[in-house]
This record gives sequence, structure tokens and C-alpha cells, in this order.
Amino acid sequence: MAFSPPSPLPILPSTFHVPPSSDPPYKLLQSHPSLNLLSKCKSLQTLKQIHTHIIKTGLHKTQFALSKLVEFCSLSPFGDLSYALAILDTIEEPNRFIWNTVLRGHSLRSDPAKAIDFYVRMVVSGVEPNSHTFPVILKCCTKFGAAHEGKQLHAQILRLGLDADVFISTSLINMYAQNGMLDNARLVFDKSPVRNAVSFTALITGYALRGRMEEARGIFDEMPTRDVVAWNAIISGYTQSAQFDEALAFFKEMVKANVKPNESSFVVILSACAQSGNLESGNWVRSWIGDRGLGSSLRIVNALVDMYSKCGNLDTARDLFDGLRERNVVSWNIMIGGYTHMSDYKEALALFRLMLRSDVEPNDVTLLAVLPACAHLGALDLGKWIHAYIDKKFHTFTNNSLWTSLIDMYAKSGNIDAAKQVFDGMEIRSLASWNAMISGLAVHGHASLAFELFSKMTDEGFKPDDISFVAVLSACNYAGLLGIGRQYFSSMVQDYNVSPKLQHYGIMIDLLGRAGLFDEAESLIKNMEMKPDGAIWGSLLGACRAHRRVELGEFVAERLSELEPGNPGPYVLLSNIYAGASRWDDVARIRTKLHDKGMKKVPGCTSIEVDNVVHEFLVGDKVHPLSEDIYKMLNEIDRLLDISGFVPDTSEVLYDMDEDLKEGSLSHHSEKLAIAFGLISTKPGTTIRIVKNLRVCGNCHSATKLISKIFNREIIARDRNRFHHFKNGSCSCNDYW
Repeated sequence: MAFSPPSPLPILPSTFHVPPSSDPPYKLLQSHPSLNLLSKCKSLQTLKQIHTHIIKTGLHKTQFALSKLVEFCSLSPFGDLSYALAILDTIEEPNRFIWNTVLRGHSLRSDPAKAIDFYVRMVVSGVEPNSHTFPVILKCCTKFGAAHEGKQLHAQILRLGLDADVFISTSLINMYAQNGMLDNARLVFDKSPVRNAVSFTALITGYALRGRMEEARGIFDEMPTRDVVAWNAIISGYTQSAQFDEALAFFKEMVKANVKPNESSFVVILSACAQSGNLESGNWVRSWIGDRGLGSSLRIVNALVDMYSKCGNLDTARDLFDGLRERNVVSWNIMIGGYTHMSDYKEALALFRLMLRSDVEPNDVTLLAVLPACAHLGALDLGKWIHAYIDKKFHTFTNNSLWTSLIDMYAKSGNIDAAKQVFDGMEIRSLASWNAMISGLAVHGHASLAFELFSKMTDEGFKPDDISFVAVLSACNYAGLLGIGRQYFSSMVQDYNVSPKLQHYGIMIDLLGRAGLFDEAESLIKNMEMKPDGAIWGSLLGACRAHRRVELGEFVAERLSELEPGNPGPYVLLSNIYAGASRWDDVARIRTKLHDKGMKKVPGCTSIEVDNVVHEFLVGDKVHPLSEDIYKMLNEIDRLLDISGFVPDTSEVLYDMDEDLKEGSLSHHSEKLAIAFGLISTKPGTTIRIVKNLRVCGNCHSATKLISKIFNREIIARDRNRFHHFKNGSCSCNDYW
């Protein structure tokens, strides 16, 4: 938070006035009953009574008694800074201790301007700042990023000859380091006649915050004696710089040096284990925690929950979370975020609902973890509730990450109009906001609108990044616009100096493959600067299936299975290619290989949200409580489709079976079950929104177009690739997906 006071700090006078002291002997004042009452005071009303008693006894004429009153009002949690200022105004010539005390009171508040203004008032009043003044006011400059004012204070320190004071020099080092002025911090450090552990640690922390770990390590090595704070600073620096092995090595070295880790040590090193996914080291650290009886610390348990969540051990994380007697909002955020991080979105939403029932108020971090879960599950109703909550609680929220997440949630939940409303209502947009909106338009098939928004973004001075080009190239891919895709791919490199990544190549190869331009696609793969990943080979294999390129499909499937030996996907796609060519012996051979390797095809799963509850269906699913009613509606759908002349496309049923059995398996696909449930669970005319984990098959696509017309319903379906808006017998994708 940068801040500038209304005017520069005043020039210090050449001499200062020292208020006279006419107090009675200190021992008499210290033991006075009226002043002893302050230690028991716990309200402003009681304070005023004590103040009245002090006035009645005449103690208000002593600087000592007034200083004690001011100290209580400024620093006690039961005090009142405005009351301290009122007392200050009654003192004819307050001494320096009183001024410094009120300044400390200001430093504890959240408004740096008032602290600086009070310091100015103190100096203008003729009171000379001392070694107790400058550490306090420099702390304000550190806390609120007032580096310019900190430099002015440094000049005043030099003029007063206080630069040799170890506490002041340490405060200066910390102020410069925290504000990123590391050269200034190093100069003060080098000139300081006495260096303590705090000054060393301040400089280490400054370098570490800027990722300058070599210099941080150099200062650390210079330290004659290293305390736990210094070790924590260097370990935290390596963790923040994503040098997790170094962080762990330093933690082990600290243990060897017989420096006892504290709570912060464990929190930092567990963060390193979490971010690196190092479960083995995390377990070792946990054993250390248990041996030292720190397992009841909420901060440490929260860090353990985070570590186990990010390392994929959600059961252990949840056991620790459930074992907490008291949970703060951080505890809930970490566990919800852990589920989201591991793509267990349904459990993330269930825990969020439990959080609300537990009367814990979510903050912005909570919502940033929950909104992606809503987006992936298509939980639009819950997403709308969160939007209303954000409007109510965070209407002055300056960080636009929440609004960007809302855009993403609405777009992925099928309501692109609501996403556009949020985007249009943003006062300040970041590049991430533009990217989310362009990506949303792309995935809904609004290619021309995505291109227009991309142009508007660049016209407003935003430089597109790699994510921007993923969004706009995706728009080309979803619409089959190969020529425009080539133009954007070329512009990305030539006009914006953005190096293509695997995702950009993957989109272009998908575009070329779907257009049947296999030679050009293979050439692009050979000329890539990096090795193709599974997604690129998968795109090409999908194109082989669409164009019935059996031999090339076999070659690509082999490359893909080498990259991802545990992935059944290449075998399933190759089986599809063989089935399309009626090579049933090869289909059987692939199926046998899948069985022998213990690999199973990912089952089709479709979710639908009704009344804030997300329902999931698998192919042929009969476990839903309303299963009997769902299948009655499914039979009615099939009857009406048959009357309308619908002929099932059995070519996509990849088993050599009788035609009537093929038709039966098609009618029980998960999206058909979800649509049937939507029809019996919502009012006529209500839009039905479904989310499928796989690409929608051609038969279900054709059937859903007719269902939308027969039942006069708009059906919005999100499959693995894109959105389909079915209405009046047609689809927004124009049968290209």
C-alpha cells in the first residue's frame, strides 16, 4: 500500500526545547493508589473514573501520572487513542516520553497518514526525536510502503547523529529491504558499527522476498550466530523461490545445528513439502512435530492439512481437519482448496455447505476456491448465490480476481450472458479478466465475438499473453476456422513475441487434423521446439478416427501409449478406429489387451444441478432414488423420437452386436439419463444444463437436438471440449465439434 502525506516532513530545527520536570519523587508517584487502578482497568468508562480521581488528587499536574494515562489510552486494548490525544492537548509542555507513546499508539493503527502527521506535529512542537522515536515511525513506513518518507526520516537521523544506534539502523535496514530498496538496505547494513541478529535477518528477508537467494545466502553465511528467526528467513526464501530441495536441506541443517524449530519453522517447511508434493518429507516433518508436542497448534495442523491435500492424501488431510476442536476460516479454506486442487469438486462444494451451516463466514479466499468447483460441476445456482454474496460483502473489493472467477464460473456453467454482464460491470479489468471472457465466448462457439473482444483488448493497451492466444485459437478451433487460426498463430510470434507452448501447438494440430491436413500436422509436430505431449498425439489420433486413417492411427496410438503407459485412452481410440473400419478382430484384440493390463475405459458421467443439488449419472445408471421415474421418461423420450422419425446412429457403438442391442445401449447414455431427470424435475420451459466428462457422441447430439424441439426446452450441454446450445431442433455448434 503506497502512501504519500500531504506535505514533506519538516526541516529539523538546530535546537530543541526540553520541557522542564517538576514531578515529585518517582517512588511516591509509582506507588500511588490512583495509578495502581490502571492495571485493573478494562473499559473506557472506568478509565474516565480513574482520570477524575487523578484530577481530584492533583496528580494531573505531574508528567508521570499523565504519561501513565496516555500510555494506557494509546497502547492498551481497553484504551482509546482519541482520548490519549485529548489528554495530550491538556498538557502544557508534554515530555518526549508522552509524544513517543502516542506515536506508538498511532503505529498500531491501520492509518499511516495519521502516524506521519503526528510525527510532524511532534517535531514542529519543538520536541527532538530520539532513539525511541525513529524505530516506531520507520516501522510505519515499512508496514505501509512509505519508502519516500522513510528516506526523509533517514536524512533526519543522519543530521541528529543517531545512525550508529543499532535499533535505528536495524529499523532502516528493514524499511529499505521490505520496500525493495535493497541497495540502500545494504549500504546501511555495511556502515552499521554494530550488527545484531535482527539486522542480518532483515536483509536476508529483503533479498529472499525478491528472489535474490544467492545474496540472501551470502548474508546468512556472514552471521556469527544464527537464531531460529534467521533460519526461518532463509528457509522461507528458498520456499518462495520454489527451491524446495534447498529449503528442506536448510531445515535439516538447522536441526543438526541444534537450533530448535518453532511454530513458524514447521509452517514454512510444510509449505515447501506441499508445493513440491514431497509426501515422504512431509511425514518426516510431522513426526518431528509429534515428538515436540506441537500437534495441537492450529497453525501447524492447518499447514499439515494443506501439505497432505496438495500431496494427494485427502483422507489424512480430512482426518486432521475433522479432529480440530476449533477451526478458523483458514482451516476451512485449506481443506476446501485441497479438494479443488485435487479435482474433487463435489466434496469441495459439500464442505463449503457444511462451512455455511457451521456459521463460519467465508472470505474472498474461500470463494476463490469454491467458484472453480462450481464451474467444473456446472453448479450454477450455487454460483449465483456466491455472486450475490460477493455483491453484498465485497462490493468495494479492489482485487478483481473474484470478478474474474465469476466470469469463468458463469461461462463454464453455461450462462455466457451472465459472464458478459459481470465483465461489462467491472470498473477495472485485468488481462486475466479479458482472457476469461474471450475464453468463455470461444467455448460457447461465439468465435466472431471472441475475435472482436480480442481486438478491443489490444486497442485498450493490453498486451496479449500465451493464455490470450490459447483463448482466441480455441475460438478458431471450435468454429473450424483454420485460415484465421493460422493468422493468429503467426501473429502470436511475429507481432507479440509470444513463444508457442504445447497448448498452442495442440490447438493448431487439432485444427489441421480435423481438416484432414495430416501432412501439415505432422510437419508442425516435427518442427516443434519441444517434444509433443499426450494431448497433441491425442488430438491427432482423434483426427485419424474422424477421417478413418487406420495406419496413421496405429502409429500415433503407439507413440501415445509410450508417453502414457497407464492411460487407456489411446487403446480406446484405436479400438474406435478399428470399429469404424469394421475390423472386429482388432477391436477384440485391443479390448483383450486393455483387460490384461487391468485398464478400464473412463465411464461417461453427466451431472445436472437441480435446486442447488448436483446429481451425477453414469451410463445405464439405476442407483438414483428417482431411477424408476427417470426410465419412464426415457422410454417416453425414445417413443417421441421414434414418432419424429429419429433413426439411431449405431455406428458409434463399438461392439459387434445385434442392431437392437446397439440401440438400447445408446438410449442409456449418461447425458440422456440426465436430460430425462431434468425433464421430470423442472418446470416446463426451464432451461436444462448438463455437464459431461467426455465428448458427446454423435447419436446423443442428434437426439438432443430433436428433444429440445419436442419438449420445447433449451438444453445447454458442456462436454469435454465445448458447449452445445440445443434449441428448436438445432445446435449452436452447427454439428462441428
